Formats: sequence, C-alpha cells, structure tokens
Amino acid sequence: MGDSVIVTRRLPETVEARMRQLFDVRLNESDRPLTQAELVQAVREARVLVPTITDRIDASVLEQAGPDLGLIANYGAGTDHIDLDAASAREIDVSNTPGVLTEDTADMTMALILSLPRRVVEGVRVIEEQRFPGWSPTWMLGHRVSGKRIGIVGMGRIGAAVARRARAFGMAVHYHNRRPAAQSVAEPLGATYWQSLDQMLARMDFVSIHCPHTPATFHLLSARRLALMRPECILVNLARGEIVDEEALIRQLEAGALAGAALDVFERRPAIDERLLKLAREGKALLLPHMGSATIEGRIDMGEKVIVNIRTFLDGHRPPDLVLPHSGGVHPTLMV
Repeated sequence: MGDSVIVTRRLPETVEARMRQLFDVRLNESDRPLTQAELVQAVREARVLVPTITDRIDASVLEQAGPDLGLIANYGAGTDHIDLDAASAREIDVSNTPGVLTEDTADMTMALILSLPRRVVEGVRVIEEQRFPGWSPTWMLGHRVSGKRIGIVGMGRIGAAVARRARAFGMAVHYHNRRPAAQSVAEPLGATYWQSLDQMLARMDFVSIHCPHTPATFHLLSARRLALMRPECILVNLARGEIVDEEALIRQLEAGALAGAALDVFERRPAIDERLLKLAREGKALLLPHMGSATIEGRIDMGEKVIVNIRTFLDGHRPPDLVLPHSGGVHPTLMV
C-alpha cells in the first residue's frame, strides 16, 4: 500500500503540520500543479487523495485508480473538476469543504460591486502613474450603488451573504433560484423572487452569479441572456467562469451593451482573453486572479474540514461533508 494521503498542492503550514501528525501523508512541497501523469500515479497509490480545483480528475484518471483509493477529500467547495459519475462507478467517496468560504467570498463580491462603478482601480492607476492633475468637480465620476437593484443568480449560502451586504448598502435585492428561498432568509432582506431568470436579468443594475457550475448551468448566462441585460448593468462573477459565455460577454462589453464586468473567474482558466485585458485597461472590466475566497482564515478552515473528513473516513465512518457517498457505505478496504 502507498501513502495513505496524497495532497496535490501546498496548503497552509498549520494544516500541513497537522496532517503530518495525523496521517502517512505525501505533500507537494513545490506547489507545482501535478501533471496528468503524476495525478494518475497519485490515484494509483493513495488511499485518500486531496486535490484542488487545478486537478482535472476525469474518467480517464479514475479508471486507473488503485484498489485502495476510497476517498477524494477535495480542498474546496466546488467539485466540477471531478467526474462524480466515474467516482461513483468505482465506489469512491468524494467530500468537499462547504460553508467556510461564504463570508470571504461575499466580502469580495461586495468589494467588486463597489469598486467597478466607483472606478477604484482606475483611480489607483492614475496615482501610480503620477497622472493626478488635482481635484475637479467633473473628473473620475462614477455611479453610486445605493438605490440600485441587484439580481442574485443562486440564493444559496454565498448568495444570501451577498444579499445581506447589498441590503446594508441600500440596494434592492432580487434573486433567481430554481425555487424560492426560505422565508426566514428572504423576508429580512426584502428580497424579490423571480421564477424567470430572463425577466430578472432585463431589469437589474447589477447581476451577481453565485450558483455552482454543473452541466445545467454551463453558459447559463448565454449570448441570448446577456443581450437581455440593460446597457447600464454590471455583471459580477465569483462563481465559475463556465457559467458565462465569455465570448458573448466580451462582445457585449465592446459594443457598450453592458456597463461593465467584474470577474474573478474565467472560462478558460488560467488563460485570460486579451480582449478582456484591453477592456480592463479601458475601465470596462475589473479582473482578479481567482482570489475571491483567498483569506488565511478561510484556507485554514478548509484544511480543518479536509482533515475531519479524512479522519472520519480512515476510522471507518461516514465523512460529514460527503458530496458523493458510494453505495456500499464504508469502503471495502476498511471492512476488517
């Protein structure tokens, strides 16, 4: 049997130190993303694999998994980089780290909602390039957010946290879900539910995306839906790049059919379209390097959840954060 636990990227020092104490663990000291061949070797040797979003664990990888692999303890909430059907077919559990990044992601979402219409990044650039001519009543004018309408696509934990912040800034909260949020969530926010995403998009000043990436949400904001949005509207995406048709978004921004886009994720990550970079230089886009949840506290909390899931699994019990439990309960190799 190989290493009990194989971790694919560097984690916070306190998390790695705890893992060394608890497990027979192989860490990635270089923090270099594993090649496909290295990932295949890891699933052949591990009993527990701890991947991140940079690891593409598809059917071709999982079909080469060794007989000991029983748990993929994902370091992160999203699991769209893991072929869950292939994992299920091989009776491999998959866990994630839900809940711990809610407030961090909502904070960054609100930062983007404020920064783009108030031209914060443009202002920083003016100072850095020593182009500040002195104050003038009509220079660097932006737009206020108070009194504006925000449409939240996906009123889950993060969407609700964004709604609370937006409400505190005097924004009118609207949202689209497959079904209405619980009254205890929506009522304190004065949130308006839209069953039709199309109708909501056509009436908002801001649209903020907080749904997961699944086959059903791929290009949820398609070219047709982006065209419904008002020219004054700003799109904010800290979820997954694949939810938005990036090519169509670029065309809308270039044509002035949207006021702007604040993006922390991109459809062809980590590559960023040169046209988006040009739009950012023109002040029509604000681009971040997938840092929406990047706080020390959040990353440590994620690691602690991973450790709990691994310990529970290795003790022969059901991990608390299972995304995909295999049909047999405890992994066969643990039935001794």
